[in-house]
Amino acid sequence: MVKLLIDKGIRDRLVLKAIGNVPRHLFIDSSFEDFAYQDKAFPIAAGQTISQPFTVAFQSEKLALSPGQKVLEVGTGSGYQSAVLCEMGMKVYSIERQKELFDNTRPLLQKLDYKLFMKFGDGYAGLPNHAPFDGIVVTAGAPEIPKALLSQLKVGGRLVIPVGAPVQRMKVLHRKSESDFEIQDFGDFRFVPMLHNKNV
Repeated sequence: MVKLLIDKGIRDRLVLKAIGNVPRHLFIDSSFEDFAYQDKAFPIAAGQTISQPFTVAFQSEKLALSPGQKVLEVGTGSGYQSAVLCEMGMKVYSIERQKELFDNTRPLLQKLDYKLFMKFGDGYAGLPNHAPFDGIVVTAGAPEIPKALLSQLKVGGRLVIPVGAPVQRMKVLHRKSESDFEIQDFGDFRFVPMLHNKNV
């Protein structure tokens, strides 16, 4: 799978090593286990999906982080992206709005000895008590860029977020100063929608 990601343009060695180390088959339904290391998304609980490895690698690479830096993940989901960020050596904070996923994923990550801070709550609000962050990654399609997330990003940090519906454009916002953000667009991706204030 790592070779496939290299062929698709992923270059960050930290990302590639992390993807190679994470046992993806443990994060998906056992009925898909034989296909766990293909570059495909699969359904998980609560009508959500585990992103394809390329998407996880792409978003992780665009964060442009170094080990020890602090990252907020909006949408814990299966925990796969969280595990990759932990393997990269980041201080990971993750928020999940689906109670079923939160209750399933938290013990799995603990069992695998991935140490991170997890919260059940509304991703639109971020985690202001733990801000600022060196990077923020959103793993669901947002109709717009939440202002709360921008305010929780350090100067020099990057927010990686898919924006739009039904297809999203991958945006990377690089905070250049308190009020100035450089925005890059990296084309079409497909994510499940990010819902505001819907804790179920």
